[in-house]
Amino acid sequence: MRKIIIIFLSIMLLMPSFGSFCVYTTFKLNQEEISKTICVQRKMIFNSCNGRCELQKSLKKYADNEKKMHDNLKEKAEVIYIQNIALNPFKLVAPITSRKAVFAYFDKKPISVSNATFHPPSYLI
Repeated sequence: MRKIIIIFLSIMLLMPSFGSFCVYTTFKLNQEEISKTICVQRKMIFNSCNGRCELQKSLKKYADNEKKMHDNLKEKAEVIYIQNIALNPFKLVAPITSRKAVFAYFDKKPISVSNATFHPPSYLI
């Protein structure tokens, strides 16, 4: 089943590149009927056109249609590439401040000596 899907999708992707080939093949299969019924020069005695004028019209029509589809695709691609910036509702949170108790005040003279200060052992000196 997967192989069938892969083959089908591959054919669908390659089909636009074989469009003019399909127009030409259809013309060749129906050339006799086209030269007798549709051709502009069908009433002439020595008709050298054999419906090629209709082939040229069909190929031009196909090329115009292809160009129109390409322009539409290009326009859609330009629309796709426009990026909308999504605004996320971020909330501003006030920074957390912590108050530490400050034990050293420098506006007065020290009253006593602190014994809690580290003193290295005297034998290392």
